[in-house]
Amino acid sequence: MSDNQYYEYNPYTVNQNEPKKPKKPRKERPVLKKLAKVIAIALVFGLVSGLTFQGVNIAASKLNGSDSDKSSSSTTTTTLGTSGDIGTTATSTATTITDVSDIVTNAMPAIVQVTAVSVTEYRSLFGSGQSYESESAGSGIIISQDDDYIYIATNNHVVSGASQLTITFADDSAVAAEIQGTDTSTDLAVVKVAMSDVDSSTLSAIAVATLGDSDSLSVGESAVVIGNALGYGQSVTTGVISALNREVQLEAEDGTAITNELIQTDAAVNPGNSGGALLNMKGEVVGIVSAKYSDTDVEGMGYAIPITSAKTIIEQLMNGQSVSDNSSSSSSNAYLGIAGVDVTSSLSSSYNLPAGVYVYGVYSNTGAADAGLTRGDVITAIDGNKVSGMTDIQSYLATKSAGDTVTLTVCSASSNYKDTEDVQVTLTAKQELQQ
Repeated sequence: MSDNQYYEYNPYTVNQNEPKKPKKPRKERPVLKKLAKVIAIALVFGLVSGLTFQGVNIAASKLNGSDSDKSSSSTTTTTLGTSGDIGTTATSTATTITDVSDIVTNAMPAIVQVTAVSVTEYRSLFGSGQSYESESAGSGIIISQDDDYIYIATNNHVVSGASQLTITFADDSAVAAEIQGTDTSTDLAVVKVAMSDVDSSTLSAIAVATLGDSDSLSVGESAVVIGNALGYGQSVTTGVISALNREVQLEAEDGTAITNELIQTDAAVNPGNSGGALLNMKGEVVGIVSAKYSDTDVEGMGYAIPITSAKTIIEQLMNGQSVSDNSSSSSSNAYLGIAGVDVTSSLSSSYNLPAGVYVYGVYSNTGAADAGLTRGDVITAIDGNKVSGMTDIQSYLATKSAGDTVTLTVCSASSNYKDTEDVQVTLTAKQELQQ
């Protein structure tokens, strides 16, 4: 290019021969830089998440059988219920009972309070004999009435050792009473009140209890307990029948342990309720409240003597003894003279014993001792009637009197229970028992 030539500047082209001007350095913009990084990270995260979610959907589709390779007809849906061999539970027509006032109104005239006064003797520090009176309270049920007396069933431990008895009826009138008969083995007793001591107004306010059938009870059905709780007067508690034929061990007056089959209920049973009534929803007496579980760690476990098994004993106490002579009525009670333990099916299999009653004690001067029964023998029948426990023996003896003879079928401990023999036993009276 000659010196006379001129360079024509074209703003849209770059003159390659012209030296480039240095660029000005760009200013740093930190906010934009950070924003760009955030956007980039978000894009990457979105891409990864989308791919992951799509993968999960594909996997789930395959697990659920909805993959495109499978036909939609192979999909199975399970619903609640049953379509196989297992049936469904049956529904119930039972209703919750919240009002028992009608039952109480009808039953209360047959329930009484039993107040017992006993005299306790002791020796003072100076060696002289002293005594004091103590009072205890229980309950009772009017079970019969004739021209001369009103008869009341209660527990033996309520009246045992009493020197004075007072019956308080539903109208709060109080009348003296006396013991008609007792049975320590079943904790039952009958006391009587003279009709001549009862006012006509009281007679119109009381009633004889209607007795039910305890054998027809079902676990879970509602129940009512009426009794003189804590000695404050008649009160009512409600619950259900918790268990039937519950084996409960009680201590007899002589210190021996007696096992009876009782009704268990969660209706509250407190001191003073003993001898009171366990009622069903018809207002019938199905049990005589007898004991409360003594363990303070356990609540809601009260017990009652089944009325069906108690009837025989109550009738024997009421009718089989002299009404006017309490001492002679006591001597007419028939006793075998043993302390026994029920051999249940579980005990029988565990200890290789025959089912029946295991004799763990024999009292002297009794028919059992005279007949040669010894500790370890097992009684399996009485007069040909199969024995499954002490209750069977007690119920049968309630129909007998002192001097009667019964036949016991006994498996002897001396033969390792391989031999069975029939033993004739002449029954004795309670006052002759000595350990």
